[in-house]
Amino acid sequence: MSSVEQRELPVLPVTFRPTRTRAVLLSVGTVMFAVITAVALALEKLSPGERISFVLTALVFFGVLALLSRPKVVADEQGVTVVNLTRSRRLEWAEILRVNLRPGDPWVFLDLSDGTSLPALGIQPGIARKHAIRDAQTLRALAEMRGTGTDRG
Repeated sequence: MSSVEQRELPVLPVTFRPTRTRAVLLSVGTVMFAVITAVALALEKLSPGERISFVLTALVFFGVLALLSRPKVVADEQGVTVVNLTRSRRLEWAEILRVNLRPGDPWVFLDLSDGTSLPALGIQPGIARKHAIRDAQTLRALAEMRGTGTDRG
């Protein structure tokens, strides 16, 4: 019996996301925006157009880092919503055949009933490996329990 099976599964809905990575990305984005904007305002030789271009560039940097912090996986009673960088996909539990996080994988992959595999960037072992492994095990246990197409709840 795995450690996930021994402990109680979370109450649904539950959201899995790389919290530390998200905090780092948003913090760096905020600091970069503040520093670039301060430099734009401090440099006396810049024209108003150049100042605006500095601020817009800082905004683009922040936007990219905010986009990189977007991924998450939300599990609820009906299924799973996978939110990656630019796309979201809703899956029923029965569509998920397997939840994979192999050594060296950058994030979880979901093997689907249509023969494809869907990356789920919301569970990634980057700077919080143990947390990602625990989340992957929890999502796997939920998929195994609910993914038969029958209502066991």
